[in-house]
Amino acid sequence: MLKLTRVIAVALPMLSGAAYAQETVKIGYIDPLSGGGASVGEGGLKTFQYLADELNAKGGILGHKVEIIPLDNKTNPQESLIQAQKAIDAGAHYITQGNGSSVGAALEDFVTKHNTRNPGKEVLYFNYAAVDPSMTNEKCSFWHFRWDANSDIKMEALTNYMKGNAAIKKVYLINQDYSFGQSVRTQARKMLGEKRPDVQIVGDELHPLLKITDFSPYIAKIKASGADSVVTGNWGQDFALLLKAAADAGLKVNWYTYYAGGAGGPTAIKQTGLDHQVFQISEGIPNSDNPAAMEFEKAFRAKVGLSLWYPRAVNEMRMFKAAAEKANSIDPVKVAAALEDLKFDVLDGGSGVMRKDDHQFFQPIYISSFGARSEKEPFDEENTGWGWRMVAKIDTPQTMLPTTCKMTRP
Repeated sequence: MLKLTRVIAVALPMLSGAAYAQETVKIGYIDPLSGGGASVGEGGLKTFQYLADELNAKGGILGHKVEIIPLDNKTNPQESLIQAQKAIDAGAHYITQGNGSSVGAALEDFVTKHNTRNPGKEVLYFNYAAVDPSMTNEKCSFWHFRWDANSDIKMEALTNYMKGNAAIKKVYLINQDYSFGQSVRTQARKMLGEKRPDVQIVGDELHPLLKITDFSPYIAKIKASGADSVVTGNWGQDFALLLKAAADAGLKVNWYTYYAGGAGGPTAIKQTGLDHQVFQISEGIPNSDNPAAMEFEKAFRAKVGLSLWYPRAVNEMRMFKAAAEKANSIDPVKVAAALEDLKFDVLDGGSGVMRKDDHQFFQPIYISSFGARSEKEPFDEENTGWGWRMVAKIDTPQTMLPTTCKMTRP
């Protein structure tokens, strides 16, 4: 009997190791798959599923298959917490989300509290697009990593570009009424005031998030203000419908945006006839002239049927694999430690780094304009015949802003 007990004792660790080797790396994808944000949420889901397939075709992560679990949060913070718990109950130790900083802040708080209460069952939150600066400043968490530049970083770069355009005299601000949109308006006022004190802010509008179906009253106000330029952080249908209303009203101004390239945006821009008058700041563009990135774009479009809205998602998933390999583990605590200060060559070229101090990823970012394409710009958007053209590049060191994060580590 003693001999049999010893055999079992030896066998159990072996069985445990075999089971661990077969464990699937589950990532809960928590974003809108219904309601006003569904178009961007569905595009994000297809992107992460494509990236999981790419990893799995190359052996997964340390031999573990990667699985994306789709979870519809309806762009609602409370619903997101329900979906996060569903992901955990399904065996996910990683969640990813991007659309809506109010959702992002709720998830960051949820994951931090969950990990405090459940040692040994930790979960990491990979943020690919929620850009409220507070998430890597006063509300920072060891369990949260962000791959998109926060809105302050983007506004710093955007206003640096705008300050050199002497034709900008009157600017109208229109943004969604939640933490991100409020941050965009505040920093636009501050940074334009510092860099171009001669510029007038002739309008400053906040509107409900993903609730407006007719933006014509807002466009009428912009026309009446005499603005020559508009700054907006609007995304999803709030951008597409805003530009559609501008086209219907014949509004001819320059637009400085964060997310003009999202679902419906390019079609709406083409309708305005504003050839290279709509600008976007992003971490990559389809017509980047980077061979590897453009080859990826071609393969992605062929399989998914969409353009790549989220180069940062590519960086996120590939860095996840790199960190797991560095840690030789898929344990979230070890992966988190390996991600800190990890340097990585990003999809569109150049080196990025995940800053240890606040878990903000820094990378080259680009300002591009949308309009008629040259021979060197093969990719159009939404079958408009128009495409993105790079007008400025900001290298990684120039994107770095200080942080107020006081991180508590396990």
